[in-house]
Amino acid sequence: MFDKVLIANRGEIALRIQRACKELGIATVAVHSTADADAMHVRLADESVCIGPPPASESYLNIPRLLAACEITGADAIHPGYGFLSENARFAEILEEHDITFIGPTSEHIRIMGDKIEAKETAKRLGIPVVPGSDGAITDDVQAMRVAKSMGFPVLIKAAAGGGGRGMKVARSAEDLEVAFRTARAEAKAAFGDDSVYLEKYLTHPRHIEIQVFGDGKGNAIHLGERDCSLQRRHQKLLEEAPSPALNAAQRLKIGTTVANAMKKIKYRGAGTVEFLYEDGEFYFIEMNTRLQVEHPVTEMITGLDLVLEQIRIASGGSLSVTQEEVTFSGHSIECRINAENPKNFRPSPGKITYWHPPGGLGVRVDSGVYQGYRIPPNYDSLIGKLIVHGKNRNECLMRLRRCLSEFVIDGIETTIPLFTELVRHPDIANGVYDIHWLERYLSQQPES
Repeated sequence: MFDKVLIANRGEIALRIQRACKELGIATVAVHSTADADAMHVRLADESVCIGPPPASESYLNIPRLLAACEITGADAIHPGYGFLSENARFAEILEEHDITFIGPTSEHIRIMGDKIEAKETAKRLGIPVVPGSDGAITDDVQAMRVAKSMGFPVLIKAAAGGGGRGMKVARSAEDLEVAFRTARAEAKAAFGDDSVYLEKYLTHPRHIEIQVFGDGKGNAIHLGERDCSLQRRHQKLLEEAPSPALNAAQRLKIGTTVANAMKKIKYRGAGTVEFLYEDGEFYFIEMNTRLQVEHPVTEMITGLDLVLEQIRIASGGSLSVTQEEVTFSGHSIECRINAENPKNFRPSPGKITYWHPPGGLGVRVDSGVYQGYRIPPNYDSLIGKLIVHGKNRNECLMRLRRCLSEFVIDGIETTIPLFTELVRHPDIANGVYDIHWLERYLSQQPES
């Protein structure tokens, strides 16, 4: 086991990792920008190191400064959390070169799955169903039109190195294709430094289903069921639940087994999430995230497994703590991402939290790194916390979530709590009949203030 872990992240995920380390008896090092000097994970860490000014490029993304922090503190492992350098293959390689353990997959697996085209080809070889699409990158308008007509419109143009909805455009007809193609390439170049794009069939009413997997790097792998992440705005998830109300036990077993077997074949190490679009009883692979997900707590709530502890155990050379046969699923869990944003127009709302009263009670969990008097900086993602609830079934879970949202008080800034309060009472959400386009349609019908 490690002696000291440096947490190369901030906010709620840094605190989440820190708690897991402490429960394992591992000393922790918090790194922070000058904007995060008063953050909770910094206050509670055994040691802390300031690694630069507020811009992420000069702090949380600055690899030499992270290495220097390891050298100064004697940390023998780094946990990257999610975002920032968590899926940077070169970062993982550099740590290996410096005899520092990267708590995550191998650099090879990060690189393969980080390229959307190569990831799709790898999924095909492993027997994972994929969305019909182009074989490799599309280089010009003529090729794009030929591929699109062979699949049929609408089609989705996606950045090969993309994520978060950037470099992604829908062409609903041949007339739309040229502008959508050029716009997607320009966005991809600006966001990722790579204008490679590919085409996929655009599914009309899909759900976003993802499978949580774990491998020990030695040929053993398990799945921990699925999460339904279909409530999205501009391809960003807002609410996640497990299990999905759209799947039955047979479908769950089939796709979970398929994915776990694929991870065994490539000897995958650590936590990973294989994401699908699901429509009319069929699954279509879209990407794999080679890291811990923001929404991992809902899986923890229904399985009773601590996924961060599992990551650390595997990275230190250990084996999986459970076999597939020992994994059990209990009840239902839902997570709401609480963002510091206007709930109507989603404008960021940084500032000082003047009052903070999180909900409590049986089956309630709040993952957050903020506190009363904390000032949210304007430099980073607006996520300030996650409200996760668990119940014996989905109805109990929803009722508990409604109660918790009514208890959750955050003053001094705007948050998305009012939006969730509306959503969890909507008949479509209550009945579980929504797809990835549902929230966009709902928001388009609401007055903006």
